Amino acid sequence: MAEWEAVVGLEIHVQLRTRTKMFCGCELSFGDEPNVHTCAVCLAHPGVLPTLNEQAVRYGLEIATALDCEIAPRSIFHRKNYFYPDNPKAYQISQYDIPLARNGRLGDIRIHRVHLEEDAAKLVHVGESGRIHGSGASLVDFNRGGTPLVEIVTEPDLREPAQAREWLQLLRSTVKAIGASDVNMEEGSLRCDANISLRPAGSDELGVKTELKNMNSFRFIERGIAAELDRQRELLDAGEHVAQETLHFDPRTGSLTSLRSKEYAHDYRYFPEPDLVPLAPTEEMLGAAREALPELPAERRERYRAELGLPDKQATLLAFDADVGGYYEAALAAGHGADPKAVANWVTGELVAKLRDAGEDASDPVASKVSPAAIATLAGLVEDKAVSSTAARQVLETLVAEGGDPAEIVEREGLGQIEDSGELDPIVAAAIEAEPAAAEKVRGGEMKAIGPIVGHVMRETQGRADGGEVTKLIREKLGL
Repeated sequence: MAEWEAVVGLEIHVQLRTRTKMFCGCELSFGDEPNVHTCAVCLAHPGVLPTLNEQAVRYGLEIATALDCEIAPRSIFHRKNYFYPDNPKAYQISQYDIPLARNGRLGDIRIHRVHLEEDAAKLVHVGESGRIHGSGASLVDFNRGGTPLVEIVTEPDLREPAQAREWLQLLRSTVKAIGASDVNMEEGSLRCDANISLRPAGSDELGVKTELKNMNSFRFIERGIAAELDRQRELLDAGEHVAQETLHFDPRTGSLTSLRSKEYAHDYRYFPEPDLVPLAPTEEMLGAAREALPELPAERRERYRAELGLPDKQATLLAFDADVGGYYEAALAAGHGADPKAVANWVTGELVAKLRDAGEDASDPVASKVSPAAIATLAGLVEDKAVSSTAARQVLETLVAEGGDPAEIVEREGLGQIEDSGELDPIVAAAIEAEPAAAEKVRGGEMKAIGPIVGHVMRETQGRADGGEVTKLIREKLGL
């Protein structure tokens, strides 16, 4: 079998968080009754004219600046023509050969272009389970039609499905940090297409690409790319050719189905939009875009590594996940003298696990009953040896269920750490007597066997004993 190299590029559509649509004054609101946010402009009545949304332009400039792009001094809008069942104009207003920005970078991945456009409406397909007048039908909700979009197109720099998922998480966190979009994939605020091909390892030539459309979760994107790479690899290994086509990945079955074949730019018959003037950002607008940018996730990761000493994996998780990272920042800001590494461990490890066990949304700890200040306090109590790690986990269970102050829970539940070695001495002696086989192994130098003895002490003290002190006392009593 030949050695193949994956070549993947992404096209990401981001719905911008403007109050109104791209070219009209209709309000934007997710989940409302169908077709209540429409007007003559977004329904394409004869004689109407589009008016460009200024806030959408400003968000587009901020995104392009965050992606380190070259912003065009003059960009123009085009009409992208083909049959749109969900767009009454029968064309989409987008940007073609002169986009808003080009030649950017985010992390190790180059950005080919960033441009502005409008979204189509939403099709609702009624199948066998919901027939209308005895036959299947497709309904159109025009509320979404005309929503401002920024499309971000990468160069084909991605090589692995997991790399695509991780990079897209970085992009999502970057856009969310800017505030240009809520990037809610479940609501369609961020949608991703993937252009996928294989080429012989070591070759610079690009293979025939296929496109996976409208994937709306990180997990599905990774699975979809992996499935398509497997399909192409099987074809090429069998000596067959890959056809250029657009595909749909079904995450329930893992299957791929063809939607249409051989799609090229000239198929859209682009021509300049005659009703919109060219877009020429002023120096004031460009300066405002630069000043509006907060600390971005890639910069935050470097700060976590350089200033707080967090390991790479943990720094990446906290920097790229806007919700968990924001919770961590709030915990640090709460103070209480806890070490940043210790707080990071409690947030990314214990808290996430406890929330998951409780059936809560572990991806959004802010929504839990455990306040950032509480987790910082708990980490500080452990660090000060006011409570053992085992007892602290019990405190965290109470916090997840009820909320509250960790110090008060420790006092109320009697979970404070046993500080008097005299109190521990008889408990340790009883544990050694209860675990004679383990004690004999420890005397023989097998320190891993100390676990049952330590566990016995922890059960007797309900986790209030300090593990280090217990180990020290065991060693002393065994003459080590």
